[in-house]
Amino acid sequence: MRALVVGCGRVGSTVALTLAEEGWDVTAVDESEGALARLGERWRGGFVNGHGMDVDVLREAGIEQADAVVVATDGDNTNIVVAQIAQRLFGVDCVVVRLLDPARADFYADRGLDVVCPTRTAYETLAERVRASRSKA
Repeated sequence: MRALVVGCGRVGSTVALTLAEEGWDVTAVDESEGALARLGERWRGGFVNGHGMDVDVLREAGIEQADAVVVATDGDNTNIVVAQIAQRLFGVDCVVVRLLDPARADFYADRGLDVVCPTRTAYETLAERVRASRSKA
C-alpha cells in the first residue's frame, strides 16, 4: 500500500513514520527540506521537497499510484486545496485532511472530505473532563 503525506511537521511526520512502521510505502512532501530531519536518519521512505499544491510535485511524489493521501500542513487553506486535488483530480479514494478551524471542518466534511479537526477534539475532550471531574465531587 502506498501513502503520500503532505506536510511533514509534528503531525505529518508522525503519521508518515507510523504508516511506514506498519508496512506502507510512504512518501512525504514538504516545502522545507529541513522537515526531512523529523523523519530521522533511518527513514527509508521517499521525500519530495516542494509545495503540496503543485501538481508536478504531487506527481513526483507518486500521487497517481497512492492508495491514501494524508494532508497535514500548517495551513487550512493549503490543506483544503491539496485534499481536493488528490480527491478530484487524481481520484485517490482515501484522502484524510487536518483542518484546525471547526467551521471549515464541518463545511468541507459536508462536501465529502474526510476531515480531522484537532481543535474540536481538544475542546470537546477538555469540557468533557471538566464535567466528569465535577460529577465526581
